Amino acid sequence: MRHLPTRTTRTSHRGVIGALLAGLLCAAGATVPAVADSPAPAPQAGNGLALTPPMGFNNWNSTHCRAEFNEAMVKGIADIFVEKGLKDAGYQYVNLDDCWAKPQRNADGKLEADPQRFPNGIKSVADYVHSKGLKIGIYTSAGTKTCDSVGLPGALGHEYSDAQQFADWGIDYLKYDNCNNQGVDAKQRYTTMRDALAATGRPIVYSICEWGENKPWEWAGAIGNLWRTTGDINDSWGSMLSIMKQNLPLAAAAGPGHWNDPDMLEVGNGGMTDTEYRTHFSMWSVMAAPLLIGSDLRKAGPETFEILSNHEVIAVDQDPLGKQGAVLSSTGGRWVVTKEMQDGSRVVALFNETGSSQRISTTAEAAGLPKATAYTMRDLWEHTTYNTAGIVSATVPAHGTVLLRIAADRKWAAHPPAVELGLNGSPLVEAGRTAALTTTVTDLGRTSATRVSAALTGPSGWRVKAASPTRSPALPTGRALTTRWQVTAPAGTATGTYDLTLTARYRSPAGTRVRSTVPFRAHVVVAPPAGTGYLSDLPQLSAANGWGPVEKDTSNGESKAGDGNPLTIGGAVFTKGLGVHADSAVEFYTGEACSAVTAQVGVDDEKGAEGTVSFEVWADGTKVASTGVLTNAMPAQPLSADVSGAQVVRLVVTDGGDGVDSDHADWADLRITC
Repeated sequence: MRHLPTRTTRTSHRGVIGALLAGLLCAAGATVPAVADSPAPAPQAGNGLALTPPMGFNNWNSTHCRAEFNEAMVKGIADIFVEKGLKDAGYQYVNLDDCWAKPQRNADGKLEADPQRFPNGIKSVADYVHSKGLKIGIYTSAGTKTCDSVGLPGALGHEYSDAQQFADWGIDYLKYDNCNNQGVDAKQRYTTMRDALAATGRPIVYSICEWGENKPWEWAGAIGNLWRTTGDINDSWGSMLSIMKQNLPLAAAAGPGHWNDPDMLEVGNGGMTDTEYRTHFSMWSVMAAPLLIGSDLRKAGPETFEILSNHEVIAVDQDPLGKQGAVLSSTGGRWVVTKEMQDGSRVVALFNETGSSQRISTTAEAAGLPKATAYTMRDLWEHTTYNTAGIVSATVPAHGTVLLRIAADRKWAAHPPAVELGLNGSPLVEAGRTAALTTTVTDLGRTSATRVSAALTGPSGWRVKAASPTRSPALPTGRALTTRWQVTAPAGTATGTYDLTLTARYRSPAGTRVRSTVPFRAHVVVAPPAGTGYLSDLPQLSAANGWGPVEKDTSNGESKAGDGNPLTIGGAVFTKGLGVHADSAVEFYTGEACSAVTAQVGVDDEKGAEGTVSFEVWADGTKVASTGVLTNAMPAQPLSADVSGAQVVRLVVTDGGDGVDSDHADWADLRITC
């Protein structure tokens, strides 16, 4: 947690990964390195804890320092862990974050609980949590004060006294933050608390939260059990994606007792879709990250509990081998990440960063498995098992992840063949006009799929008609049923995103009936008007932003929609454009009818002297213009791009290669000529 006086500075990621990310954060995605170059540190110095990534709860993401963070909440979460089966799924820590303490120490220099929040004290709450068979965590900062603006007492200079007090209360986990550190060397501050915790004789998991500022993955393995690799997460797709990209290259640093920590889970807080939350949970598990629930479970719906309690995905995170997943490829936002498991199997995450469905593919051998006649493949979200001849492939929905566990298993023939459902052609539909789409059902298995059929359905009122056969008596390995479709959205259909669903039905050689579906995101679009106009006046196909939403005609501002300021670059004020925050990507439909995009671009003045960014324009997957690195000291820079013949134009802002730190960027006076 990093909560400084202005909210966006909390997300500052100074020094995070640096050159490692120079190519990683480009939204169109060159292939990234699988691991950091630095050697893995030795396991945490001898406390024998956190041999798998810690699992539990922390209140910060859902409450911050608001009044609802109190004794009743903490006890209620402990009750829910037991009642909802989360304890049985592996969650054990109920952790208190900032604002649990009084603003001053007592006359003896001891910390005291806020009597309004915790009238019975921390020891009483700890006893309650322990009575449920769970463990409890607490928070302080490696500085003179914590991160809250009130300035609650930190532990710098009080390490041994505070550690003993935590032990006396029965604390099992310490999150140690980084605010108000007085410039004292990070290694020194965090080592002192390590020694203080050890001196208590109580086993306390030690979580170092210095935001990745001093590359803790290079040194903290000998000090703590886990260390934050990034600034704070927030409940948005852009934030989650940016943090994931920063953490993925650090796989070599992780292992039993010493873990990379990309911050807490946002699952269930409402800022992302269930598809995006499943990706969040999948990728944190593949990265062997701590799984600390950040939503108020007293208010959570069944979808949240379904995601958080998926035992098969949790098993990926908690595998005792302790390997963090490594990136095999990420070209064009199509990610393949693989994780070695203790039993010799491999987990493969096929993750789609983009705003439309994508085919993502690898092989069992590329994932690290030995060559075999066939493999057993388990879908960890669908909870179904197939055989594959070696191809690992799926059409993955926008922002989705298909999570597969693959083994060179001699019993592969007991399972039906895997099939891949695909879509060829652009799912961009103009209302009242017929669009042509082609679907495929491809046998990936070693055995044949028989009595194969395909059906494509759309929203109520849409016309979906097959223009070629929808059935095949049999599909041998590698063969496909290809069907052409005519899809018409009714005239007057509003622009926006709509779901099409492809369903395949088939039988295995043993007669097992299988039904497989995949959703496709169709966009109802309108051709831009002829002439020159402002892009901010046109509907967006998709938008991802590093902090808060993309803002129309104002700067990025803070995290809430509509909280921006006038677009201002180098003192010049602009009335039209887009305000974004790196990493950002915004797509517009241009229908092959436009010729040029122009803008005045730069770092918005609202962050003072901070921020470095780079602007890019992409036309149908090809980069057609870029600025190089721009800083806040530079005036607005002209940018023009030839987008002739492009169906989709994509506006990208990256962090300039130095990590995300106050990277508020303006596409000012943003125009398109059609």
